[in-house]
Amino acid sequence: MPDLDLNLLVALDALLKEQSVTAAARRLGLSTSAMSRTLSRLRARIGDPILVPAGRGLVATPHAVKLAAEVHALHEAVQAVLSRPPAVDLSKIDRHITIRANEAFVLIFAAELSAAVAASAPGIRLRFAPRADKDIRRLRDAAVDLDIGLLPPESGELRCQTLFTDRYVGLARPGHPIFENGPITAASYSASGHVVFSPQADYAGPVDRALAELGFRRDVRLIVPSFPAVIAVAASSDLLGCVPMSYRQSVTKGDVETFELPFAVPSFTIVQAWHPRMDADPVHRWLRGLIFARFKTMG
Repeated sequence: MPDLDLNLLVALDALLKEQSVTAAARRLGLSTSAMSRTLSRLRARIGDPILVPAGRGLVATPHAVKLAAEVHALHEAVQAVLSRPPAVDLSKIDRHITIRANEAFVLIFAAELSAAVAASAPGIRLRFAPRADKDIRRLRDAAVDLDIGLLPPESGELRCQTLFTDRYVGLARPGHPIFENGPITAASYSASGHVVFSPQADYAGPVDRALAELGFRRDVRLIVPSFPAVIAVAASSDLLGCVPMSYRQSVTKGDVETFELPFAVPSFTIVQAWHPRMDADPVHRWLRGLIFARFKTMG
């Protein structure tokens, strides 16, 4: 119905409630003449007089009486659809939320985040999905609600908020020979054996590129599929590791020692990303704020 005018529905509801053109006009803030013209339009549209004279007033026709309850319900439904969402009572929300994040994020922050969510919204259940798949289609179709990590590829469609800036640090077991021969240099660092993280066994990352600019190359002895695995191997061997500084929080004190890399490696930004379709969702917005507040002091 291309010529459908919802204002007619509003006017009809007022006319049927008041059974008076003047009172209906007053209710809607219109002039009596404007409401009279609207009544004429309604009569032509519906094919029924709707209100007819009865003594000194008006009375609804049988067809109008039959329509009254349905018209009022439709009016309320339209108002609900075209109104802002009501305030959300988080304590009554029953919902699953899927967050895509890497293993280290889950190890370090999942328990803390779960406790914070449960304190305000005990009916929300968090599900962490692996970040090996960074396809934005999973955000688009709501299979994933929130993505946390490096800026996803093809992120122009997404909304992104910076959580913190991270950087790489070296790590080794306590008493490692690298600590015994004076300051660590690019030469001594690259000559040591290394355990590196690489999901596809291709470890040419920012650390390797920085070393290559200085004419060095790491002596890689072991490739593992996660940064927590790098930490575990470095803690129990003579292999050096390299992880983001934020991952250091997952290490039990005394297992490994961290050290500044003896060459410049670019820092990187960790974001939370979501699809614009979730922008105005009050629960999603609340969770984003909770996560942002946790990380705003990091970096």
